[in-house]
Amino acid sequence: MKILFLGGTGIISTACTELAVARGHDIFILNRGTQPLPAGAQSLVADLADDAAVTAALGEQTWDAVVDFKSYAPADLERRVKWFTGRTGHFLFISSASAYQKPPEHYLIREATTPLENPFWQYSRDKIACEEYLNRQYAETGFPVTNIRPSLTYGDTQIPLAFNSWQQPYTAIDRLRRGLPIIIPGDGRGLWTVTHNSDFAKALLSLLGNPATLGEAIHITSDEVMTWNQYYALTAAAAGVDHPEFVHIPGEFISSCLPDELPGLLGDKLCVSVFDNSKVKGLVPDFVCKTPYPAGIAKTLAWFDADPKRQQVDATASAHWDKLIAAYRHATAAGLDHFASL
Repeated sequence: MKILFLGGTGIISTACTELAVARGHDIFILNRGTQPLPAGAQSLVADLADDAAVTAALGEQTWDAVVDFKSYAPADLERRVKWFTGRTGHFLFISSASAYQKPPEHYLIREATTPLENPFWQYSRDKIACEEYLNRQYAETGFPVTNIRPSLTYGDTQIPLAFNSWQQPYTAIDRLRRGLPIIIPGDGRGLWTVTHNSDFAKALLSLLGNPATLGEAIHITSDEVMTWNQYYALTAAAAGVDHPEFVHIPGEFISSCLPDELPGLLGDKLCVSVFDNSKVKGLVPDFVCKTPYPAGIAKTLAWFDADPKRQQVDATASAHWDKLIAAYRHATAAGLDHFASL
């Protein structure tokens, strides 16, 4: 199969690229060309915001499937539809499971019954608008789209905790190993699903070219469900920390002190996220996630530990966390004193 990825070097797309090569697909990657690609992948270099450069890079080629990892607003997809109408048999848009109703009315999220509604996170609302635009294109012109919704997905380069530095995720591990506290938003008892990128890739590649997926939305997640407390404890154990110090802080308090954290907490990580994967399994009967979190996070930490240059720390975030913990402890003590005085 001849496949084009828009992006191809992110957490999810890297795993998809590697598996596509391993499966013998003819894989092309269209991006700015600043990151190395797996051996066997072919590079097309252009900035996706530059129509002329993309047109030149694409030439007259056609593809069996195009996977778009890099669209975040309907305006992005207007360009994609223009580029690929009549040039691909299947266009897969990587949306987000954060687009589902937050907070959900029912704990189990299903594509057919859980509405798309997120009042907290603009990123999610933009993904919803993207899906709505593509659905109209499918209904009106037959543009061959499938909307794919990953939830929190990680690999070698990402440590998937509810509260961490996304760009420098080793920050939480650095604090754990130095005996510093790390924050768990809320009481840590909310159920969540974390998926390894290698498992996501298996399902995605098996959906390519399947006509039963056209006009559909499909989430791809693991069936492994744990509380955030469990994910944090397993992460600490993988880091070799026997007695980690976890501080539970309400999401509302965190968001009041650090407003930039509100969307990702109230609009995602503090909501229960358990997924019914019947749909993807019906389309890919042999799909099974084979990387449980203890094995996946151990592999991730081995990657960081293999090269000290990878162990970058977000000093600004870490300092904010120290202030946040101190403020919360002070507020708790003051509140208890006030209560006792009444």
